Amino acid sequence: MQIEISIQNYCLDSSEVEQQAISNLIAVETWETWFQCWLENLQDDLPPALGYELSLRLTSDAEIQVLNAQYRQQDKPTDVLAFAALENNFPLPIELRSHLPLYLGDIVVSVDTAARQAHQQQHTLQIELAWLAVHGLLHLLGWDHPDDDSLNQMLTQQANLLEKVNLAINTQH
Repeated sequence: MQIEISIQNYCLDSSEVEQQAISNLIAVETWETWFQCWLENLQDDLPPALGYELSLRLTSDAEIQVLNAQYRQQDKPTDVLAFAALENNFPLPIELRSHLPLYLGDIVVSVDTAARQAHQQQHTLQIELAWLAVHGLLHLLGWDHPDDDSLNQMLTQQANLLEKVNLAINTQH
């Protein structure tokens, strides 16, 4: 399975030193390995395709608040937003599907909120960022949590997927 991931680090109100520290926290290659593993484990949730593509944007509370207000009408920061491309019913012609990866969508994570939540949950920022990225990935694939049962299923799946990449999470999340 071919995976193409665009990793963007745009903490606009962070210094260049802080941005470099965030970039160094999780290397692009690590993100690619994680998403490859997660997508392989989520095969049943994936439409058939030659490969898959998505973007991950690491940003600030200020930027994610703008996006949250614009797209969810909630004028406050949040930890993760997912913009699923598969929700749009625009099937690709067969000749394109055989040559291009299927675009799953965009995941946006607030590093500011992730850092606070990591501290509250008593685990590392790396684990929290992975937790939020996999949460966003599940949303891209159609998972949702409108009630407690579906939320618990999603949280269990997130914990399982983190274990697949050798990250242990506090299940109190």
